[in-house]
Amino acid sequence: MTGLGANGRAADGDFGGRAGRRSTALKAAGLVFAGALALGAAAVGWAYWHLNHNIKSVDIDSALGDDRPVSGRTTPVPSASASALPTGSLNILVLGSDSRTGEENQKLGGGSSSTGARSDTAMVVHIDAGRTGASVVSIPRDTLVTRPSCPLPSGGSTEVAYGTMFNSAYALGGPVCAVKTVESLTSVRMDHYIEIDFSGFAKLVDALGGVTVTTDEDIDDEDSHLTLKAGTHHLDGTRALALARTRHGIGDGSDLGRIGLQQKLVTALLDQISATDLLTDPARLYRVADAVTGSLTTDTGLDSLGELTGLGQSLQGLASDTVRTVTMPVVPAPSDRNRVVAQEPEAGELWESLR
Repeated sequence: MTGLGANGRAADGDFGGRAGRRSTALKAAGLVFAGALALGAAAVGWAYWHLNHNIKSVDIDSALGDDRPVSGRTTPVPSASASALPTGSLNILVLGSDSRTGEENQKLGGGSSSTGARSDTAMVVHIDAGRTGASVVSIPRDTLVTRPSCPLPSGGSTEVAYGTMFNSAYALGGPVCAVKTVESLTSVRMDHYIEIDFSGFAKLVDALGGVTVTTDEDIDDEDSHLTLKAGTHHLDGTRALALARTRHGIGDGSDLGRIGLQQKLVTALLDQISATDLLTDPARLYRVADAVTGSLTTDTGLDSLGELTGLGQSLQGLASDTVRTVTMPVVPAPSDRNRVVAQEPEAGELWESLR
């Protein structure tokens, strides 16, 4: 109730003072809110800029020109919505690089002083039309192949090499030569290229809260520094990376045993991503995005946050039970029993199914 002054009228001065103070407070609150929005927008803008500039890319299409297999990418019927996500099939070469550049990669790589890099893991990921199923085909790095002539970043080109290790292509000519060698081996056009290094893989696993895998046998590998009993384990990034690199502590010590572990990790990561609601946890979403983009090299068709996000959104229908993991059929190489060669006609039939 309004107070009365000496003349019996309302004390307008008191009311006006309170109203003025409320107005000033509201203006101050509005300024604070506006400032918070501005800071939030700036933070979002900085985060987008940071993530976008994390990504390194290689212009593979320009480097290789037209001397490539015809793309089997399907073109979906145009949608009424211009913003509709793509649904066509894709083939993506995914490499895990054992680059020793950077302190973290040297540490995770076991302390090697090597400054070079090899394709420690190579997978051709075929995404079915409709984007609800996929096949992941591993190529053993010990496979002997014909490495085609590849353009070099410094100019010129490499010589054709016969009966050479598959992973020598990346070591010699980087992503461009890796893509050309895979296309020569498979006669399948690689629509995109994605490479992630040691530290990026470990950070991704940590950002997701670890990954749960089940091993069928005891593992004791001095080279990867991993010891595990057979059974189910929840691994952090460092131990997950060690599992992906383990070969001497399992089976016959060949690359084929390691590929089996890597395929288990792919399935486990898909399960972990599906179980983690990143959209309700912006801080974790940023950590995952920073881990991925910070150690990623792509072709120029995927070298922006928008393009990577679009690819990720188009794959939301994928689950681990819709992803088939296989290894290119191989047999021991006649020239070296410690190496393998593609087993025909089985390998050719597999690649034909991805065209």
